[in-house]
This record gives sequence, C-alpha cells and structure tokens, in this order.
Amino acid sequence: MDKKVIFFEVRGGTDKGPDGYRQDTMPMVNALKQRGQDAEVIFFDVTKKEEIFNYVKEQAIAYVSRINPGNLQHEKEYFDMLRELCKEGVIGMPHPDAMIGYGSKDALSKLSSTNLVPDDTFAYYTIEAFKAQFPTSLAITERVLKQNRGSTGEGIWRVKLVEPLAEGITTVPLDAEIKCTEAKDNHVEYWKLSDFMTFCEQYITGPNGMLIDMRFLPRITEGEIRLLMLRDKPVHVVHKKPADSEDAFSATLFSGAHYRYDAPEDWEELVHNFLTQLPLVTSLLGNYALPLIWTADFMLDTNEAGEDCYILGEMNCSCVGFTSELSLAHQVAKEILACIHENAEISA
Repeated sequence: MDKKVIFFEVRGGTDKGPDGYRQDTMPMVNALKQRGQDAEVIFFDVTKKEEIFNYVKEQAIAYVSRINPGNLQHEKEYFDMLRELCKEGVIGMPHPDAMIGYGSKDALSKLSSTNLVPDDTFAYYTIEAFKAQFPTSLAITERVLKQNRGSTGEGIWRVKLVEPLAEGITTVPLDAEIKCTEAKDNHVEYWKLSDFMTFCEQYITGPNGMLIDMRFLPRITEGEIRLLMLRDKPVHVVHKKPADSEDAFSATLFSGAHYRYDAPEDWEELVHNFLTQLPLVTSLLGNYALPLIWTADFMLDTNEAGEDCYILGEMNCSCVGFTSELSLAHQVAKEILACIHENAEISA
C-alpha cells in the first residue's frame, strides 16, 4: 500500500481561507500529488483522537503539522498523539518536541554557548530567580524581557533606567524608576522596578510560564532579519525595519514596521554563520531532526572588534505560514519527499 502524507489542521480560526483550510495547505497537498505522492488533510478533534491516531498510524508515512499549538485548546493531547505517531514510525514534520524546543523562547538561553546568543542571556522559570537576577542584569545595560506565551510582541518589554546608577552600584534599587516599552505597539509605561517585577510574575506562573532576559540591542532600529528555512536550506530573507519613531523597537507589521524580501545570497555572512552553527544548535535543542518549515530572527550588533555580527532573537517552527508566496509549496513538496527518501535509506 502506498502511504500518504497527512497534513494536520484544526477547524476555525482567522488563518483559514473560504474553503476552511489554511491558504498554504492545499498548495502543498497538490504539489505532492503532482509528484506522485498521495496526501490529505485531517482536522484534529480531541473527541476523535483515538480514531485519528489509528487511521494515521496505518495510512501515513509522514505528517506535517499545520496547527499553531498556541491556538489549540487541547495542545497536550495533540502533542501526545504526535509523539505516539513518531514512536510508531510515522515521520514527524516536525516532531512535537522539536516544535517545543525550537519555538520556546528559552531556546535562546540554551544557545548562549554558541556565537548566536550573548552569554548574558537568562531564562527565569521561577519568580525567585527573576527577582534575584534581573536587578543585576538591568544594572549592567538596558534589557529586553520576553514572555514565552503570546505573539505579535505582546509581553515583550524593553526596560531602561530613567536615571543612570551611581558609579560602583551593581544592583538596581527596587524603588528605581524604569521606562518600559512594549513591542506590541511600542507604547511606553513608567514603573518602579519592584512594581514592574510584580506585574511580570504573570508571565512566569502557569503552564509553560517563563521569562527570557537579554540585553537590548540598539541596532534593532536598523531592522530585524528573518531567515525562512526549509530544513537546512535558507529560502528567503525578510528584512523588517521598525517604524521611525523614538521608542519604536518592534518589527511587527502591526506596530508599523516595513518589510522587504531579499534573497539569502544578499545576506551571505549571516546565512553562512547560521548554517555553520546548525549542527550545534540541533544538538543543544534535543537532537531532533530540523523542522520542515521554520524561521530564525536576527538583530544586528557590533562585536568587540567593531565588526557587524548577528544575534538570534527567536525561532519559530510551530506553523510558519507562506501565504504571500504560495509558489514555495513546490519547494516544500520536494523537501518532504527528500525527507521521506532519507528516512527510507536509514531504515533500509
């Protein structure tokens, strides 16, 4: 029996076209069928989890997840099902733990031993750790705090002291005034440090709660550089320049950023360094196969020698869309078939 590639979707949501599917899903299904590989879409429904699992286990050679887990009410059950399918030999694109590992903000702290992330990048999983370290981090330099949940800049704060510390002070006093700018829309709030840290406790509590604390990079005003990857192949680069205003540091369209699409060859130094680091990235994030479609976002910085360098800001692989470039579906189909072929050779 020729097995299928199953695309998982979920019904409803703002990312669907008039036919009820994500706009980039059917182009991939059709591109596979044009190449002789059968494929179909299944909508995940937790009430039919066992039935779906049994069908996919029997019928599928691979699955492609096109569900954003953050929008899924039964995320744990979905991930549990994907893990079981992978154990049964279905090729996961991606494996659920790769989805978590690459998509989680704490990937940054796990990669601080690479040249992609500054070594003064911290992950806080407890309120105690946050309150112990953050006043010291802030004393060194302006910081950015990123919550693990949320999207489009929500809960990402640029934090700056209103008045510089006296010389020799290595911890910011709790009553110090700070200026906080949220990436969602670049609005500014002024807080006492102690009150702001209490406000941030909401980001640490609850499932998957945590905060990333990394230094603010002033050259973010020159733009964020997003690499769109198909496994280990860079496909294109999106240059996202924040709005031209004093406090703007967010590179989201919603906040007024301007997007430009470049070829990977236009960013040769960045691409070469990232591809060189990929084997180390893979090993530090759990040794899972690289996701099928994923992104890595970078910001410009200046190293000690005064040269340009690129700092990783985040990665995303849960459900990266390409609705603005649907012709990519054919490249994705080729990559899916290459992955199936590689797995067949390994198991032969």
